[in-house]
Amino acid sequence: MLDIRFEPAKTKKAKPDESHLGFGKYFTDHMFVMDYKDGQWYDPRIVPNEPFLMDPATMVLHYAQESFEGLKAYKSADGKVLLFRPDMNAKRLNVTHDRLCMPQIPVEDFVQAVCALVKYEKEWIPEAEGTSLYIRPFTFATDVAVGVHPSKTYRFMIILSPVGAYYPEGLSPVKIFVEDEYVRAVIGGTGHVKTGGNYASSIKAQDKAEKMGYTQVLWLDGVHRKYVEEVGTMNVFFKVGEEILTAPLGGSILPGITRDSCITLLKEWGYQVSERQFSIDELMQAAANGELLEAFGSGTAAVVSPIGELNYAGKITVINHFEIGSLTQKLYNYLTGIQWGSKEDQYNWIIEVK
Repeated sequence: MLDIRFEPAKTKKAKPDESHLGFGKYFTDHMFVMDYKDGQWYDPRIVPNEPFLMDPATMVLHYAQESFEGLKAYKSADGKVLLFRPDMNAKRLNVTHDRLCMPQIPVEDFVQAVCALVKYEKEWIPEAEGTSLYIRPFTFATDVAVGVHPSKTYRFMIILSPVGAYYPEGLSPVKIFVEDEYVRAVIGGTGHVKTGGNYASSIKAQDKAEKMGYTQVLWLDGVHRKYVEEVGTMNVFFKVGEEILTAPLGGSILPGITRDSCITLLKEWGYQVSERQFSIDELMQAAANGELLEAFGSGTAAVVSPIGELNYAGKITVINHFEIGSLTQKLYNYLTGIQWGSKEDQYNWIIEVK
């Protein structure tokens, strides 16, 4: 159990217009901070959200030893503050820490810190339809040294941001560019963990896609550049006939919490979910044959996002007449219903912040 100290901000920020939040543009008055030294985490605190000094030789600036997570807090119709599977974020953060030689954070401490900060800032949770409070925990190396080795000191922080839809399209279908020039991750690398380097290496392809009018990039495997893996900010699913295809967790894609939730629901509803390798050519052939019925991405930021178009090697494939599919809509409704407390949570995925 963390003994958290509190330092209230002397001035408060004006709340943004809930109808124009965007994503990740506004931040609350306070943040959680905890430091690591001599083998233990110490001084957990909630303090004003403000800039802090870093030495130019701080190791994270040079060798990118850092991790992050993302989850949301929701306000139900009866005023309860709800979190969706925060223990899974804690466990995934520790997988990242293990891969990057960073110290573990006990799951119960992570969840306590998130709950404490969200409770302290609950007036920032937006209530307009489709809005939520985005939670960004992150850890970074703080040793002041130039040399490639694990840091001995770290800082763990949590910041909060009231948000609307992640994509400008909202729940309308998005257009996806299939990237076959650049690669993001390979088995044995860091594709299965949440670290900034993965996202930095994706920016070149993302920039190219955006200039062509596409919202996101669909990555192929880094060895053969033929097997479908994931979209830049989402895991991805395809309904081919009565089969739901998604890439397997083989070490190069992120084990998404929303992905896991979708698979649980789909299997409960009687669908055949195949977590297997499948090539982009197989997918394009299914589209040509009229067997590719729906496609969608899953992730914390967007929850479930329908995919209406793929561009692979200059060939445009429109999926489901560029409309949200019935299964995609059902998943979105069910997951957001649980998250906002309007549907029964039979899986015990929700934690109430009290």
